[in-house]
Amino acid sequence: MTAVQTYRYLGPSVLRPDGLALQTSGGPVANPRFFSGFLTTPRAAAAGLLAVAEVARSRYYRPADPASLDPVVTGSRDRLRFESFSGCAGVYARLDALPAGIDGEIVAHGTTNVDVNPPLRAALARVGGLDPLHLSVGPDDLTVSTLDGPVVEKKVPLPGRWLRGFAEVHVLAATFEPRAEIPVAEATAFLRRLPGAGTRSVLWAVPAGRSMRLTGRPVPGAVCLAGADRLGTLHGLLRYAKTLRAYGPTVAAGSPPLPSTWELDTGELRLSLTLSPEPYRGFSGEGASLAALTGDDVVDDAELIGTLLAWDPTIEVDTLAEAAGLDAARVRAALVQLGTAGRVGFDVSRAAYFHRVLPYDAGRAERDNPRLVGARALVEAGAVELDATAATVRSGAEVYRVRSSPDGRYTCSCPWWVRHRGQRGPCRHALAVSMTAGAQPEVPA
Repeated sequence: MTAVQTYRYLGPSVLRPDGLALQTSGGPVANPRFFSGFLTTPRAAAAGLLAVAEVARSRYYRPADPASLDPVVTGSRDRLRFESFSGCAGVYARLDALPAGIDGEIVAHGTTNVDVNPPLRAALARVGGLDPLHLSVGPDDLTVSTLDGPVVEKKVPLPGRWLRGFAEVHVLAATFEPRAEIPVAEATAFLRRLPGAGTRSVLWAVPAGRSMRLTGRPVPGAVCLAGADRLGTLHGLLRYAKTLRAYGPTVAAGSPPLPSTWELDTGELRLSLTLSPEPYRGFSGEGASLAALTGDDVVDDAELIGTLLAWDPTIEVDTLAEAAGLDAARVRAALVQLGTAGRVGFDVSRAAYFHRVLPYDAGRAERDNPRLVGARALVEAGAVELDATAATVRSGAEVYRVRSSPDGRYTCSCPWWVRHRGQRGPCRHALAVSMTAGAQPEVPA
């Protein structure tokens, strides 16, 4: 599914003698300039921007022609963030230009798409060692063409999977913990040992001294590495990096494939790639956000929390809870709801949420999640019967049994749950039971 949105660019992005001018399609006001200044490590920054653009134009599973070339850029207080998803939605990339990486002033805050076109990619590739790299995100002037020349206008198909990916990735990432940190020399050797393109196996990386070793089985302390060739995008920034960090959820013997984040840190920049649990799985279908969206108050809470979001580098859940008069669990559920419109992301290096400005549409959660729609229909039809130990859900001519496990998750006898075993979120029957029981939705702390 593609949600077509029209963006108007003032002109193509170019690398001029005085610096890099990225054309934006707008933000909280028409064509804002929310940053103007230099990037302090130009060659590294150019490599990082190329990496994010490369992910946006790649399909790692069943490669095909590029679907989108327009990463999302956010200016927030003291940093810039560039984000993209691969065409297959199985890789999420983010480049953070940190305070030490920028020499300029963020004069406004906003989020927009930037036009990273082939001429700009070629120009970034030519940035030399002493070449300055000046970044201007959104010029103040507006050039209107008459008979002397046209206004440059570009229509960009923005995949609906990107917004659904934003909604899922931040919920999954909130469960991650740092698992390994290795120096760049060892990181370079580790990445060079990885299987090449076309490898679809699921591997596990285990800390081993100053490096990591690969194994074919999940063991405690490991990080899942599915489709190892997807980390190839990191190579361009390796020469400038100091460390490679790996993040992931808790792994035990027998764990199913899991998502993970791999982050290169130069000191001024951080480039991270978050990989889906398996190469053929896109984040847009993971269902991690569904449980948090079943609460009766989640839409109203999201409206309230949305008005309280500020442009601090991180979102403090406890501060929001105090300001809103809500408990922390309801605030986290509200953040998940806002995440269905891409309004929040999660930074694993800081273990905290961050803010984007994208239009909030309370109805998007329903439209993008058929399981949620199906669950509400079951509840409205009175199809859920609770008993002392489980619940019965009648769906057409079929009858399913839903049970609650000690950790608060549900199991179901339906074919969908039997196939996925909870790895892709709850089924509609479990969601319907949760709604009927009025259970507090489980949201990662």
